[in-house]
Amino acid sequence: MIKEFYNNKDLIAIVIKSNYRKDGISFFTPEDFSEQIAYMTHKKGSKVLAHVHNKIDRIVSTTQEVLILKKGRMRVDLYTQEKKYLESCILNEGDIIFLASGGHGIKCLDDVEMIEVKQGPYLKENDKVRFKEIEDEKVIINE
Repeated sequence: MIKEFYNNKDLIAIVIKSNYRKDGISFFTPEDFSEQIAYMTHKKGSKVLAHVHNKIDRIVSTTQEVLILKKGRMRVDLYTQEKKYLESCILNEGDIIFLASGGHGIKCLDDVEMIEVKQGPYLKENDKVRFKEIEDEKVIINE
């Protein structure tokens, strides 16, 4: 299953549940995004031809992240760029979330192991602005 989260026309996040299956190659992100997410299946014996990527100067104006949940469960709270709470989703082991725009916060519901992928270089505290998160009793879960 794929779940997309929007604020008006702005894509905030895409959740790819661990049970998602589809033959072939499916891109989930628009072509102009600086981070590209795709799901691929290849039959036994098929090949991806050896290649290198051309050096291309790119302008990246916002950080986009991919979180791959290896173990546990967590709640991801989604916000607009203006820090207004939108809604939340629960990720389970094996789920993936692409954080395209806006803000986000995470509450671990179990012990969690995850992998984070995002553009670099990472500028530590210069890379983000922290703000007050939604109170637990006001959370709206969208499955």
